[in-house]
Amino acid sequence: MSEQSTKLRLLAPGKINLCLLLGPQRSDGYHDLASVFLPLDLSDQLLLETAQVGVSGDSVRCEGVEGDNLAAKAIASWRDHSGWAGPAVNLTIEKMIPVAAGMGGGSADAAAALRLVAAAAGRENDSLLDEIAPMLGADVPAMLHGGPLLGEGVGSRMTALSMPADAGYLIVPSDHQLSTATVFAKAGEMGLRRDIDQLASMAARVVDICDQPGWVLPDDLLGLNDLTAAALELQPSIADALADVLSVGATKSFMTGSGPTVVGIFDGPDGLDRAAQAAAAISERWPRAVACAASPRSATIERLQ
Repeated sequence: MSEQSTKLRLLAPGKINLCLLLGPQRSDGYHDLASVFLPLDLSDQLLLETAQVGVSGDSVRCEGVEGDNLAAKAIASWRDHSGWAGPAVNLTIEKMIPVAAGMGGGSADAAAALRLVAAAAGRENDSLLDEIAPMLGADVPAMLHGGPLLGEGVGSRMTALSMPADAGYLIVPSDHQLSTATVFAKAGEMGLRRDIDQLASMAARVVDICDQPGWVLPDDLLGLNDLTAAALELQPSIADALADVLSVGATKSFMTGSGPTVVGIFDGPDGLDRAAQAAAAISERWPRAVACAASPRSATIERLQ
């Protein structure tokens, strides 16, 4: 494909954390974690196009999202590390994943932008992508290839997992936003960190459980999120969402990521239908509630011309 006619589209799935275990804080300020990432079919859509002749700089447009965009950093990082000097590109992001909600939307967009710009350079499957992704953020490597996985450390150690048992997921975003850094800091103040040996032991248990297709995490791990108490301290309305999700039939409700988004699980092949009915049932109080299913590997890049 000619660099002069690049037009590529890609879906960037959001994620939930089926469990999130908080370990010690590292010397670099990050925390060691162990978390089961499950991508969903709730996705942002990204369109990468070659800029008009004479335009010298790349641009990223994401309506409704202010400030720096991690996708712009992804494009710049690709240019810096690959040496690609192709024409300027315009990236348009259509948001469906809630912002600052613990669903990895920014990381998903960064991973998708990285894949798109590499494809524009004719290097779609370049191993350099895996080197750049951790530089962009802790969740970006997990979003690069998709599929369920266990992320450890600061996201750089990943173990691919099989697809879980059929289920529907009710996603309940909040009108409020929580800063990830603030939630992690509050968790530290509250003494919620586990020691590194306990973290490793629990991670090994997850790998054993999730080795075969159709796995289900046991009750003591499913929905376990060590950041929940800290997020509740900062945003008490999370408790209302947790209760409301259970009231409409979810087998379990929990917070994903650093919050404030709440997830409800509806087990079984009809789980997605029941999650959709539940979303409608609580729409008056939670108008952005939506039903989703798990997503397998990352979407294929569409070449539009």
